[in-house]
Amino acid sequence: MVKICCIGAGYVGGPTMAVIALKCPSIEVAVVDISKSRIAAWNSDQLPIYEPGLDDVVKQCRGKNLFFSTDVEKHVYEADIVFVSVNTPTKTQGLGAGKAADLTYWESAARMIADVSKSDKIVVEKSTVPVKTAEAIEKILTHNSKGIKFQILSNPEFLAEGTAIKDLFNPDRVLIGGRETPEGEKAIQALKDVYAQWVPEERILTTNLWSAELSKLAANAFLAQRISSVNAMSALCEATGANVSQVSFAVGTDTRIGPKFLNASVGFGGSCFQKDILNLVYICECNGLPEVAEYWKQVIKINDYQKSRFVNRVVSSMFNTVASKKIAILGFAFKKDTGDTRETPAIDVCKGLLGDKALLSIYDPQVTEDQIQRDLWMNKFDWDHPIHLQPASPTTEKKVSVVWDAYEAAKDADGVCILTEWDEFKDLDYQRIYDNMRKPAFVFDGRNVVNADKLREIGFIVYSIGKPLDAWLKDMPAIA
Repeated sequence: MVKICCIGAGYVGGPTMAVIALKCPSIEVAVVDISKSRIAAWNSDQLPIYEPGLDDVVKQCRGKNLFFSTDVEKHVYEADIVFVSVNTPTKTQGLGAGKAADLTYWESAARMIADVSKSDKIVVEKSTVPVKTAEAIEKILTHNSKGIKFQILSNPEFLAEGTAIKDLFNPDRVLIGGRETPEGEKAIQALKDVYAQWVPEERILTTNLWSAELSKLAANAFLAQRISSVNAMSALCEATGANVSQVSFAVGTDTRIGPKFLNASVGFGGSCFQKDILNLVYICECNGLPEVAEYWKQVIKINDYQKSRFVNRVVSSMFNTVASKKIAILGFAFKKDTGDTRETPAIDVCKGLLGDKALLSIYDPQVTEDQIQRDLWMNKFDWDHPIHLQPASPTTEKKVSVVWDAYEAAKDADGVCILTEWDEFKDLDYQRIYDNMRKPAFVFDGRNVVNADKLREIGFIVYSIGKPLDAWLKDMPAIA
């Protein structure tokens, strides 16, 4: 029986290994992590991450050929293929601070693999890593190998949170990069054989190591670039009276462009987009390509501008101050159908409103109060370190309350900000919300999920990103 071990039981490792176990019943899969609480959650009825369809997959396989364990060394020792899916946070100090990836966790994983291995192994990069990481890992393994042979493969994930299980069942492509040597080709084939048990062969792409590593960064940079492009257009739409939904629909019907990732919003978030672009910027700078680096920096600048523009619109619309005003925040996760808050635009929007002394009442169906408080008081990039290395959040913060109902969040509020496109926000009883708010009552729709005209009929003053402004908002322009 082939044995697979995955180091790291997070958003990538957990779902990916669960699907491999389901689709390959002849393979034994172990997911290992040093976090006892995380592994305990994977072994319970309350999984540590929310992902539609994940519960069913885990329950079908757990205890049969899918195991979650803190005994990292035992399972690495037994494995034929070791996936490494550990954090690669952005460095906060030293060379490349604010841009370069911190490979501390990757390096320690590689050294541990070398220490405990007594048989040849295939080591698979599953984390998003900078180009040439495989080369560094290869050096660590070969210099500590004690005669054992290791082959390094790059197998980047292209999952979208909220649809990860669907993406894993039916991927656009599986990308495997390896050394162009007989041993490398053999390792690539071994991993290809795993995926081929459910993925059509024409969708399994093979490249050299560096192409696979760079393809992941490039894919995320291109997707983020599309969001920043439509968000830049949304600002122009507001200034001219155009409707960004109509513009993006017209643009998306061009088959060369396509309709995906053209929804204007308060900004992109998630664990990868900003981090990968910063990584790309750093690689470009290190390779003497400042103009290319500057190009990709602009994608992040537009994203930051969109968030600050939203905050400025809220403040300027409400008589240029939100001090001591209650603002309901509907949605804190970076997108619907996930509880993930990493780099969510809600953090910067909330911090901006708190900077103007607003009182926030936050509701999200999948994010805990502890996570929200932690995110709002954490330094940039701290989120990507293991939870025990993150700073603790203050337990008492009078300006932020977290509630478990949208109506409670909006009760006696001056304004409502919709920051995540949860389906339930489309179907709320906005008449009830209006009746229980202070007047004038404002709705600031950062995801374009509500029918602005219907809300205006109720009596709301509505701001929708990239949509024609009503008279009230035209009289109070936002200065970004």
